[in-house]
Amino acid sequence: MNFKKLGIIVQREYLNKVKKKSFLLITFLAPVLFAGIAVLPSLIMLGAKEEAKKVGVIDRSGIVMPYFTDNEVTHFIDLGPEASPEAVKADLKAYGIDILVNISELDSENRTVKADSYSEKPLGLDTGEIIENRINDAVEAYRIDSYGIENLEEIMAGVKSHVKLRSYTIDESGKESISESGIYMALSMILGMALYMFIALFSGMVMSSVIEEKSSRVVEVLMSSVKATELMFGKIIGVALVAVTQFFLWIVLTLVLVAVAMGIIGKDRMMGMFNDESTTEMVQQMATPEGVHVGDISLEEALSAATDTTAVAAGEPGGMEVVMSTLGNLNLGQILLSFLVYFIFGYLLYASLFAAIGSAVENEGDSTQLQLPVTIPLMLGFFIAIYAFKAPDSALVFWGSMIPFTSPIVMLSRIPFGVPTWELLVSMLVLVATFLVCAWASAKIYKVGILMYGKKSTFKDLWKWLKQK
Repeated sequence: MNFKKLGIIVQREYLNKVKKKSFLLITFLAPVLFAGIAVLPSLIMLGAKEEAKKVGVIDRSGIVMPYFTDNEVTHFIDLGPEASPEAVKADLKAYGIDILVNISELDSENRTVKADSYSEKPLGLDTGEIIENRINDAVEAYRIDSYGIENLEEIMAGVKSHVKLRSYTIDESGKESISESGIYMALSMILGMALYMFIALFSGMVMSSVIEEKSSRVVEVLMSSVKATELMFGKIIGVALVAVTQFFLWIVLTLVLVAVAMGIIGKDRMMGMFNDESTTEMVQQMATPEGVHVGDISLEEALSAATDTTAVAAGEPGGMEVVMSTLGNLNLGQILLSFLVYFIFGYLLYASLFAAIGSAVENEGDSTQLQLPVTIPLMLGFFIAIYAFKAPDSALVFWGSMIPFTSPIVMLSRIPFGVPTWELLVSMLVLVATFLVCAWASAKIYKVGILMYGKKSTFKDLWKWLKQK
């Protein structure tokens, strides 16, 4: 193989790709999308607050009205127990209200009330949640008082258990360090999905490039100057460099856009949306079992407690300290090296196969049948990787990390949970060996298929080309 000619082909392929309008468009639009995904939920929550509603209350039970306190979303007006619901709901504007809440008389047998609301428009989620929670709080307080047991509310609060499992890992020296499985899970999924996206996207780009040059007959001119193998590997390496460039730009531009958005919106303002009462009410409703209500805490405090796996014992690390401690347990050098190895050889393996497929067809529509045996293992590896965190040492995940067509994605998903060195080395060696075999086979198919026209190729044709000397 002439490496000088190979370098020229790589340079040509790289420059052709990065100069295309589609490359520039995707390169600059994708970070906007990524930044939008990061910032948009905060913007939506900031801009989707309901306008304050005036709520008229007819409370014939005598226990609910004291619990209706004003907030940013609702302003409660006591219409009195003697007011007529029929008269009020017939003309809400005349009473200066947007919503009427009608509370029935107290059912002493079941110790509860019935509640109905009337409004010209359907209630927003925030408003409905707040009203419903206030009524439930009033009924629960009434039931507690009806038992006549002194300090019953405090007793019930003291009975509730909030034990959190503290997880530690022990190294060879016996040193203990905090670890949080949720962080390993997130890292596992991110690594697996990132590699899947890279292989699927850019291997497909190699095939499209081969098909484009074959259909335009440009390849006939190129083949008069270079060997088929040089042309194939030049394309593969050129597209790989395009991928690296694009990913680097995506990362840099996304971070810049997120930083700019945070600067414009303001960190305090974004965090402030979690502390408003309506958001707290909604989260409590979703996170608490039916019939059980928690006290008034901000969502920021709730999230802190939820992520603090060591919050039971006072003074112990929690929150960000747990995250940093967990990340400190990881062998980041091994993860980075493994990512590069699987990144390079996983891409080369699939790119060589897709290049062979592209050489055998004249348009992308004809490639569907030939792609199927290649894309199935890739997708299978993706699905195994998604669930690898549940049982990283199970037989399915183990073999998925050893079989070369799935190992780049699955093994990366296993690594955060700890993989024996021998398994990692065997997996890499098998992947490299498989790539060399597939590259040799793909080159033989490419050499013949790239100059074949006028016939839709089948697997039988590929096998025939492979056996040619």
